[in-house]
Amino acid sequence: MSTIQQLDDDASTQNLTLVQAVRDGLYGEMERDDDVLVMGEDVGKNGGVFRATQGLHDEFGEDRVIDTPLAESGIVGTAIGMAAYGLKPVPEIQFMGFIYPAFDQIVSHAGRLRNRSRGRFNCPMVIRAPYGGGIRAPEHHSESKEAFFVHEPGLKVVVPSTPADAKGLLAASIRDPDPVIFLEPKLIYRAFRGAVPDDSYTLPLGEAAVRREGSDVSVFTWGAMTRPTMEAAETLAEEGIDAEVIDLRTLSPLDDEAILESFKKTGRAVVVHEAPKTGGLAGEITATIQEEALVYQEAPVKRVTGFDTPFPLYALEDYYLPESARIEDGIREAVEF
Repeated sequence: MSTIQQLDDDASTQNLTLVQAVRDGLYGEMERDDDVLVMGEDVGKNGGVFRATQGLHDEFGEDRVIDTPLAESGIVGTAIGMAAYGLKPVPEIQFMGFIYPAFDQIVSHAGRLRNRSRGRFNCPMVIRAPYGGGIRAPEHHSESKEAFFVHEPGLKVVVPSTPADAKGLLAASIRDPDPVIFLEPKLIYRAFRGAVPDDSYTLPLGEAAVRREGSDVSVFTWGAMTRPTMEAAETLAEEGIDAEVIDLRTLSPLDDEAILESFKKTGRAVVVHEAPKTGGLAGEITATIQEEALVYQEAPVKRVTGFDTPFPLYALEDYYLPESARIEDGIREAVEF
C-alpha cells in the first residue's frame, strides 16, 4: 500500500485531465516500444469517441493506430492473436456496455492462454474501456461491471482515479505480460486536472493508495467514486469523524494487505462503488475482512453502492450513483453502531 503519490519537486510535469493522461500514457509507451499498437472503433483519424487517442494516428501511422469495424469480438480476438505472437495491442472498447460481445474472447481465450499453453504463450494486451455513469448517456453506455472480470482468473483489472495514476498504471499495464482490463471512469475524464510527470513512469499493479489517513473508519473505493468519498470524509471531519480513504486502484489482484492494515487500525469499514450491490466487489472486500480480521471488527461493514437495477436514464442517474451525502450517511452508520 502506498500513501498519496508525491511527485518529485524537480520533475517536469504537465497539468492534465484524466483523459489527457491516458493519451499521454499511450503516446509514451508507443514511442518507447514499437510492439505497442492501438486499435478500435474510430481510434485512428477521429481520435476516439472521447479523444483519448487524438493525434496518435498522425504520429505513428495506420499500421500502429488501427481503425476497426464495429465488431467487439473481432477487435479483441484479433488482439489476442497479435499478443500471442509478440505484439502488445491496446484495443479500445468505446463503452463498457459494448464489451459483452467480446466477453467470450476475453474469458475463454485471453484470460486462459498462459494456462492453456502451459506457459508457452502469454497474452500481453490491455483492453481499455470507459465505464460508469453520470454523463447522461443512452442505454448500454453507463455500465460498471468490473466484478465480471475480477471473477475471471488470468485477468488483471485496473481502475485509475487521478491523472497521474492513469498514466502510470496504464504504462504498467501495457508492460505487463498478461491481459489487463483497464477501466477509465469517464465521469471524471475532464472533471479536474492534476500534475502528471512528462517522463515515462509506472505505478505498481496490485497496490492501493491511501488518499486520506484516518483513525475512526476505513472507506474503500475506486474510480469516479473516490472524489465523492473524499468530499464525504472532509465533511465528516468537521463533525469529529476521522475517515481513512483507501483508493484500491487495482481490483484484481486486490491489495488485501492494504485493506486489512487499514481495518485493523479502525475496526470499522465502508465500501463505496457504483456497480450494483449484489455480487459487487464490496461483498468480496467484506468477506476478506471477516475471514482475516474478525477480532478487530467493531461494527458491520457498510456497503454504499448502486442499486440492483439496470442503470437508469437521465433524471434518476444522480439518485443511482453514490453521492457524497449518501456516503456520509453510510460512514455515520458504521461509526455510530
